[in-house]
Amino acid sequence: MHIHILGICGTFMGGIALLARAMGHEVSGSDANVYPPMSTQLEEAGIRLQEGYEARHLQPAPDRVVVGNAMSRGNEAVEYMLDQGLAYTSGPQWLAEHVIQDRWVLAVAGTHGKTSTASLLAWILDFAGLSPGFLIGGVPSNFGVSARLGETPFFVVEADEYDTAFFDKRSKFVHYRPRTLVLNNLEFDHADIFDDLVMIQRQFHHLVRTVPGSGLIVAPESDHAMNQVLEMGCWTPQERFSTSGTGARWRVVDVAPGGGRFELLCCNQSMGTVSWELSGTHNIQNALAAVAAARHAGVPPKVSVEALSGFRSVKRRMELKGEVMGVRVYDDFAHHPTAIETTLAGLREKMPEARIIAILEPRSNTMRMGFHGQKLAASLAIADQVYIFTPPGLAWSAGDQFNLLGERAAVYDDIGEIVRRVTGNAQSGDQVLVMSNGGFGGIHQRLLDGLETAGTAGKL
Repeated sequence: MHIHILGICGTFMGGIALLARAMGHEVSGSDANVYPPMSTQLEEAGIRLQEGYEARHLQPAPDRVVVGNAMSRGNEAVEYMLDQGLAYTSGPQWLAEHVIQDRWVLAVAGTHGKTSTASLLAWILDFAGLSPGFLIGGVPSNFGVSARLGETPFFVVEADEYDTAFFDKRSKFVHYRPRTLVLNNLEFDHADIFDDLVMIQRQFHHLVRTVPGSGLIVAPESDHAMNQVLEMGCWTPQERFSTSGTGARWRVVDVAPGGGRFELLCCNQSMGTVSWELSGTHNIQNALAAVAAARHAGVPPKVSVEALSGFRSVKRRMELKGEVMGVRVYDDFAHHPTAIETTLAGLREKMPEARIIAILEPRSNTMRMGFHGQKLAASLAIADQVYIFTPPGLAWSAGDQFNLLGERAAVYDDIGEIVRRVTGNAQSGDQVLVMSNGGFGGIHQRLLDGLETAGTAGKL
């Protein structure tokens, strides 16, 4: 069967492409934004990519078009598909019907930490010899790919609350019907499709309704918005986790500064000490959730603790892109003020004496609409210097919003100027954190190249 995917370079749709290719299908795809790491792994899998969304990409007609949720009416390929009566479906629906039906699905949902927690969970299951399949909205370094079919009934999926497609406005995750469900946290996000938090909570309640009574829901002990969801009705056993309370089933003690080491407890009994390369309280929370979910699939917590020590970070999640003359450049997938603040806090804990330089591209739909207001500026307060790139079409004044940070913040509409400013003022020991949910004009390599030039010239 020939499957053509519209929006193939999105992290989710790229994963669908890999799964379809592994099942023996001929796979091709179109996208307007082709950049690594997704484009690289697709090309390595032998999947043909085409730039843009043109009618000719659907000629001759594929057997099925899988439509990404970034596609909308008026798109040339979409209009051609409808006019010609081509068979089409959404990514989540295709996954539900062709990959995860009759499998033990472990889904990870929530505003923050989905990718990291799903990666942790897949790695724990793999370490324990369960060889799970997975579809994750990022590339876990332990696997090098964002999706695989797996060799057992277990399948880990990052369960996104974003809408499914232009013809199916339900959240993606209602298609997955998990047996094990992780609910990490819940805040307002995706202002382009949700009016308020209540609308998102309703979608999460629909997800909770799909988990069987013999399943398990893993949730934080003290997330108010998530607790409200569960109070709407829950027919499944729950296990709670916490990094600060003492009443949760899953918790931690003896946390080292920065979070690089901690002791994990289950029912107040020690399961062992984790020493790993990650930092920050948010990652410890992700680990607790993953261990609890893995136990439901049969992995003893002590085995999970051993697995965590060998976990390597996900690409674009505080990923070190390079170091030049003592200056480190990181890439982080940033889309929400809470995620930005927790990432910076983790880096500050890990490097208390270092100067932190934050570079932000407000690229997500919610950021571009200006919904976060001054919360966005406040989330960057931990950084010593802040550079804001203003992309075309921003619906608010970045200069006004970031006045809160005073002289620490500077706003530019040119990426090259940001590179020149950062590399011209960098000092050995600086930690440069680049935050965007897109390619950001290749700024990471441009920074590293600029630092090399400054170092060669003796200016660093």
